[in-house]
Amino acid sequence: MKIGILQQHNTTDRADNIKRLAEGIDDLAKRGAQLIVLQELHNSVYFCQTESVDNFDLAEPIPGPSTGLFGELAKQFKVVIVTSLFEKRAAGIYHNTAVVIEKDGSIAGKYRKMHIPDDPAYYEKFYFTPGDLGFHPINTSLGKLGVMVCWDQWYPEAARLMALQGAEILIYPTAIGYDSHDSKDEQQRQREAWTTVQRGHAVANGIPVVAVNRVGLEPDPSGQTKGIQFWGSSFIAGPQGELFYQASEKEEESIVLNVDLAHSEEVRRWWPFLRDRRIDQYGDLTKRFIDQD
Repeated sequence: MKIGILQQHNTTDRADNIKRLAEGIDDLAKRGAQLIVLQELHNSVYFCQTESVDNFDLAEPIPGPSTGLFGELAKQFKVVIVTSLFEKRAAGIYHNTAVVIEKDGSIAGKYRKMHIPDDPAYYEKFYFTPGDLGFHPINTSLGKLGVMVCWDQWYPEAARLMALQGAEILIYPTAIGYDSHDSKDEQQRQREAWTTVQRGHAVANGIPVVAVNRVGLEPDPSGQTKGIQFWGSSFIAGPQGELFYQASEKEEESIVLNVDLAHSEEVRRWWPFLRDRRIDQYGDLTKRFIDQD
């Protein structure tokens, strides 16, 4: 599968963001990409730095204007596109939703972000209702895509549930960056942890992982912080955690890589982790914490 990733900076000019996304999809498709993965909430700046009810105006229904636009691009270039949208489900109910567009322009499926963070400058619980569609791969003409979103990427349970249902690849649209108050060393530890945990999902499940992050500085509209410097570093890893490619921390990038999904079969024969799972002993995983009284 030829996978295209688009690591982009975003501005308050929504129309320009979408224009550059369309140009990037055009370019990736012409370079042979069959699957194109975009970053989290790619149409706008990362508005969750502040809590403002006015930002709900950015949300849209699914199907809606964006699925129509990206559907036309998918159909024009005959590619599968993984988008990330601010979904208006109903008045007062909004989701952070990934939508997979099939190469005929139709919606192959969607995934609503399940794990919702609430940290300084990442006030997502204010905006997003937790997902209610579960962890289920989306069937496409290219295979079964295990699509999740950003904060989901820290949870091995989510990746495992996707793999157990036949996901052939894990995909994470992402928006994560540095806190300016942290030391340079701490910033790098966090970035490396982000890469490492996802490479671990690849190893544990014997399938590739794609993570596409945004890049560049986005100011805090409230002026209370110095904003978020998104750390880019988008990557594609193989089923043994090997890094096929990792993008820059600071620059926009547009990359096409060929990933052999059939290799996962070989890796799972060498390392049969799924065979050796002690499913009879994992019941306590459904508990919040196990008290040792």
